[in-house]
Amino acid sequence: MASTKEKAPKVKYSKETYMYWYESMYLQRKFEEKAGQLYGQQKIRGFCHLYIGQEACSSGAVSALTKDDKWITAYRDHGHPLALGTDPKRIMAELYGKVTGTTKGKGGSMHIFDKDVNFIGGHGIVGAQIPLGAGIAFAEKYKGTQNLCMCYFGDGAVRQGALHEAFNMAMTWKLPVIFVVENNGYAMGTSVERTSNVRELYTIGEAYDMPSEPVDAMDVEMVHEAVKRAAERARAGEGPTFLEFKTYRFRGHSMSDPQKYRTKEEVEEWKSRDPLEMVKDRILKNGVATEAELEEVDAKVKAIVEESVKFAEESPFPQPEEAFEDVYVDAEYPFLRE
Repeated sequence: MASTKEKAPKVKYSKETYMYWYESMYLQRKFEEKAGQLYGQQKIRGFCHLYIGQEACSSGAVSALTKDDKWITAYRDHGHPLALGTDPKRIMAELYGKVTGTTKGKGGSMHIFDKDVNFIGGHGIVGAQIPLGAGIAFAEKYKGTQNLCMCYFGDGAVRQGALHEAFNMAMTWKLPVIFVVENNGYAMGTSVERTSNVRELYTIGEAYDMPSEPVDAMDVEMVHEAVKRAAERARAGEGPTFLEFKTYRFRGHSMSDPQKYRTKEEVEEWKSRDPLEMVKDRILKNGVATEAELEEVDAKVKAIVEESVKFAEESPFPQPEEAFEDVYVDAEYPFLRE
């Protein structure tokens, strides 16, 4: 007869953690698939960069940090606030440009912000969020909190000079910031191999004596563990960490991307390591939850996404005068006087 120890599932984390990962990643996947569909119907205009394939990068980090930590990223920014707990209805409304959106319809896909979950936004200028992330971390250190800043950027942003300035200052002042490059292989349509002699991007941090490491970011557990280690260093006053999340986007850079720079075989090879399917397989094989329990989550998420679309459809567009609101903090600023 098998012992109790032999019967126990070989898992590292609690059922609550695995179920959070699955639901969070599934929500991001279904939300982004719907956003892509709506973009094709011209319900969503402008730029739209989907996070499909990269969901473990956000969900695995959220589970390793606290609700008081701060987050900042680039313009592929729908997944992060969804993982942090922003209401999907408000994000969808923002994609629609509606007044009920996260930034009242003014930011659109590339500029989602949510102060309630400490998401300091998606930023459209490549690499601009890197020194901002260092600044957010400086504020936390100055105020004497135990909070840190998660600062995400793409592999293309590694070429920006601002990264090196921010890395130098962050190490000099031992700022509580975790710098993360979401290396999905391509800066828009240009591969890392064509833009840099340094192929292992995490080694760039070593030039500043910054603790740096590569992470298999298709595996949510690997993301969680790497971020947890970095967070422990930051909270102990040991300064920043640079993590290279090796990931892959299953869709184009944006919705207008014909993706002629990569082969179908390459995409399919990466899809065989789908982070969502990996965590689902781990849950089922180790008896963490049943197929029926996961189906309940699937139904719940699909209903949430449909509700977000209904909310966005029924919400009004902002009035023209809204363009003059939230521009200046001082209501008496001279430029507003008639």
